[in-house]
Amino acid sequence: MKLTSRSVPRTALGAALLSVTTLGAALLVNAPVAQAATTLGASAAESGRYFGAAVAAHKLSDSVYTGILNSEFTSVTPENEMKLDATEPTQGQFTYTSADRIVAHAAARGMKVRGHTLAWHSQQPGWMQSMEGAPLRSAMLNHVTQVATHYRGKIDSWDVVNEAFADGDGGGRRDSNLQRTGNDWIEAAFRAARAADPGAKLCYNDYNTDDWTHAKTQAVYRLVQDFKTRGVPIDCVGFQSHFNPASPVPSNYQTTLENFAALGVDVQITELDIEGSGSAQASNYDRVTRACLAVARCNGITVWGIRDTDSWRASGTPLLFDGSGNKKAAYTSVLAALNGGTTPPTSTTTTTTTPGGPAGCTATVSLNSWNGGFVATVKVTAGSAAINSWNVTTNLPSGVSVTGSWNAERTGTSGAVQWRNAAYNGKVAAGQSTEFGFQGTGSAGTLTPGCTAG
Repeated sequence: MKLTSRSVPRTALGAALLSVTTLGAALLVNAPVAQAATTLGASAAESGRYFGAAVAAHKLSDSVYTGILNSEFTSVTPENEMKLDATEPTQGQFTYTSADRIVAHAAARGMKVRGHTLAWHSQQPGWMQSMEGAPLRSAMLNHVTQVATHYRGKIDSWDVVNEAFADGDGGGRRDSNLQRTGNDWIEAAFRAARAADPGAKLCYNDYNTDDWTHAKTQAVYRLVQDFKTRGVPIDCVGFQSHFNPASPVPSNYQTTLENFAALGVDVQITELDIEGSGSAQASNYDRVTRACLAVARCNGITVWGIRDTDSWRASGTPLLFDGSGNKKAAYTSVLAALNGGTTPPTSTTTTTTTPGGPAGCTATVSLNSWNGGFVATVKVTAGSAAINSWNVTTNLPSGVSVTGSWNAERTGTSGAVQWRNAAYNGKVAAGQSTEFGFQGTGSAGTLTPGCTAG
């Protein structure tokens, strides 16, 4: 199935991990190096790559959303907030509030930002849709210059031009008001972006370019080849990689990445989502991840969201976390691939229920363990009635010490460690859950947490 251009905003989630190298030694206690084996972002960083997600500004107030965002990912892409209609709704009047919120969130946590997108035939504001010719060319270049200048020095990679090639056998340019300003409009946009933000990588981004044999893929390849030959500034090519059973991961996917990289550009998987479920979906995510890892200049992967329910095609359950924020089999396969193809860390789960009836709370702990350390994820679930606060006790074996934690207040680092809810996650509706986690040194063995509710 051909994936068509999207004329309405896509809604998806993003998540990003604290980067030790970016934040510096002062924060090492909160993001120890050992955690690299247990999160997507840190595992990708071990090979010099990022692992990112698309982010919607209005969801940054969702604690489950931001919890995953902050713990798992090292790069963000504003989902709609940097597009033309969002940043210049009225000609000459620029609005950055929502995009600035995402950029600030990323900067505070050492995450990269992919700027998306400066020039596109879709999601243009009404005033631009009605323009043609020289006035449109001038307005487009001014938009590129103004937005790239506003974020100068804050963007790792810009999707300068998005989806400029048509689907079909011909592999020619898409007919759009921008294309009708002249065949050199893409080059003009890239030159304007370089002048405005010389430190950022400049990317061309498109969909249905994953199969090396497709005419559209070859057309984009020729554009990049021409730009490199003539010295037009281009640093990277983005592959959206939206897959489903009718449009699967092609067998030559890695070949496509390799051939573009051989032109002297980075390749980035920019909007990855794969419809499906279970082992089949996990296998496809594994293939894409391993293809990127096999190409030295594939320097990052971005999934277009986090939870399935936040995806622009939610009915296809295409992401790494389910609607409740739980890790799916696809997540485990990606993490294993990032960790060099090894089996994921050992995972064990134990459960205990508060004495005194179902109106209390249940604490469930999952352990990801390796030689010398572990990460524990504790899920607190309310019983038949809502709770306003919770406390959990974890009895750690001798020699085990907590080195970092998140989403809970902690008393102690060894022995009977007490955990209580943070300010934002104490209230839990009946039958619903919240999570906190911690990392430790040593062997945690089998933890049996106790939970009390208030």
